[in-house]
Amino acid sequence: MKSIFNIVPKDKKSKEKIKTGPSLFSRIMGFTGLILVGLLIFGFVEVLNYSQKLAPPEETSREILVTIPQGASYPQIASLLYEAGVIRDADAFVLAIRIKSRLRQQVGIKAGEQALDPSKNTWETIATLVKGNFKFYPFTIPEGWNMADISRAVEASGFGSAQDFWALCHDQEFIRSLGLDTNTLEGYLFPETYNFPKSMSQRAIAKAMVDQFFKIWNKYEAEAAARGLTRNEVVTLASIVEKETGVASERPLIAAVFFNRLQKKMRLQTDPTVIYGLVNFDGNLTRRDLETPHPYNTYIIDGLPPGPIASPGEAAIKAVLNPSKTKHLYFVSKNDGTHHFSETLAEHNRMVAQYQRGNTS
Repeated sequence: MKSIFNIVPKDKKSKEKIKTGPSLFSRIMGFTGLILVGLLIFGFVEVLNYSQKLAPPEETSREILVTIPQGASYPQIASLLYEAGVIRDADAFVLAIRIKSRLRQQVGIKAGEQALDPSKNTWETIATLVKGNFKFYPFTIPEGWNMADISRAVEASGFGSAQDFWALCHDQEFIRSLGLDTNTLEGYLFPETYNFPKSMSQRAIAKAMVDQFFKIWNKYEAEAAARGLTRNEVVTLASIVEKETGVASERPLIAAVFFNRLQKKMRLQTDPTVIYGLVNFDGNLTRRDLETPHPYNTYIIDGLPPGPIASPGEAAIKAVLNPSKTKHLYFVSKNDGTHHFSETLAEHNRMVAQYQRGNTS
């Protein structure tokens, strides 16, 4: 009797194959691969996008001035640069800074007005900011200017108030720190054309001027000592010579006149010193002014005034240390920028009458 079941004999080798789908592991690996490919594509796109944000905002090189405030944060700096057109993207700039920080690279951006180039990429701009590419402005101090003149010039050039600079010139601690033993910086702010960035402090400006003085003075210090003159005496006399004439050839002659008068115990009687000691001088020197007592009135005091009355140049200092060999004791303006020099008071009075009073007889 046949069985109702389809029994397969044991000795039959063929077996029915069972059809199944991909394994779980294969599916996971396939999905992971897709994610990795996606991430790679996304990463490539992001890197490309970031690179574009770091690219120069302009092709043509030009100068853009940006003032970096002291203590400004990186986002604040980035905003300033973006608004000025120096970088393409503020966030990309900050990220670049953080990347450099992670790599332990120097990223200390210097404060002040910097000259930047929009044709440079962000990395180059950061390097420029770290190095400090400051914009420099010429600042000229003419020979014969005094502290009041220089203080006004400091303010006019945008380096702070004249009042603050004037006070600095009287700051005893600051003066001592510069290697001077004077009461003010009068005479020691050397006349020269300097180049300063707008961020230059008044202390740094004054120090630069005094340093320049010492640079010049070092050339003449031994010569002054050989003549028995102190630094303050040389600068004081040179400042008077500077104020008395603008003619180079006359400087040694005027220096000689003053030395001759000092040797004979005569008062210097020089108008520029009187004017220096007056308050609110109106430009008209009167007899009353000549009779007004003050430490700089050389019509009243003996010898040199207590200090310089202006900043002398190197030529005036050299003239004091190398005066002309002459017996002249007087000089009077000829009203053409030059002077007439006399040995006697009688001759001097005749020249005063001729040149100052219009008497040609």
